[in-house]
Amino acid sequence: MLCHAVEGVGHVVTSAEAIPLSEGTATRAKWRSVALPSEHGGWGLTLEPVLLGLLVVPSVTGVALGAAAFVAFFLRTPLKLAVIDVRRRRWLDRSRLAVRIAAGEAVLLAGLVGVAVWTAGWSWLAPVAVAAPLVGIEFWFDVRSRGRRLLPELCGAAGIAAVAAAIALAGGSAVRLAAGMWLVLAARALGAIPFVRVQIVRLRRGACATAASDIVQGVAVAIGAVAVGLDRRLSAGLVGLGALAALQLVWVRRPPVVPRLLGLRQMALGLGLVMMTAAGALAW
Repeated sequence: MLCHAVEGVGHVVTSAEAIPLSEGTATRAKWRSVALPSEHGGWGLTLEPVLLGLLVVPSVTGVALGAAAFVAFFLRTPLKLAVIDVRRRRWLDRSRLAVRIAAGEAVLLAGLVGVAVWTAGWSWLAPVAVAAPLVGIEFWFDVRSRGRRLLPELCGAAGIAAVAAAIALAGGSAVRLAAGMWLVLAARALGAIPFVRVQIVRLRRGACATAASDIVQGVAVAIGAVAVGLDRRLSAGLVGLGALAALQLVWVRRPPVVPRLLGLRQMALGLGLVMMTAAGALAW
């Protein structure tokens, strides 16, 4: 009987404790869904230009711009959710939470931009202005729940790659080197995104035409050659792009791997390209 009584008390305590735990879990889940980006590949595509810019031309302003790039990456999620809810003429708890998070991140972003302007003036603004329409195209698709299409993904990746050029210019780099760094990372994204999409379709359906992925590998290498034409210090980046293109030409003809491994592999390849490009630029 005593054993049954103890078990009953244990059941009561467990049930009582489960209620706040469940509510806390639900709250955390709501915050994550509103505050954290769901696109896992976006983390790497944001890190790559920040890292390349800071490795090649380190500066305090570059650190501020790199932090601003990540804040903007986080800001996109709550801002998108709030705009979607406004477009659909609904106002939910999620909407209010998204607005609060977006407002806080916007203030932080403005502060980081202010630091960049205070320390380096507006020298870094040109690539940001050029990339703004690309980011705008991605956001236009996002708020219409079409952000997973190829065009917005390519525009967004090419747009965020401009951070490398902005950081380089803020640190006093030549315009040609800054533009070339942007091109190297834009080329990397151009080759990677269609390849990943083909692999995911192959994993789900068992077969998919590889022509689109094959073509963009050649285009990516050609863009890398343009970057070298702008500044020969980026020759290592061109070699890296060629290696990535060769790997993806081979992998697209082999059995596809699971999405998690595919994403980790792409992140490793992107960071490898960054390290190779930076080492080549610094050693020239």
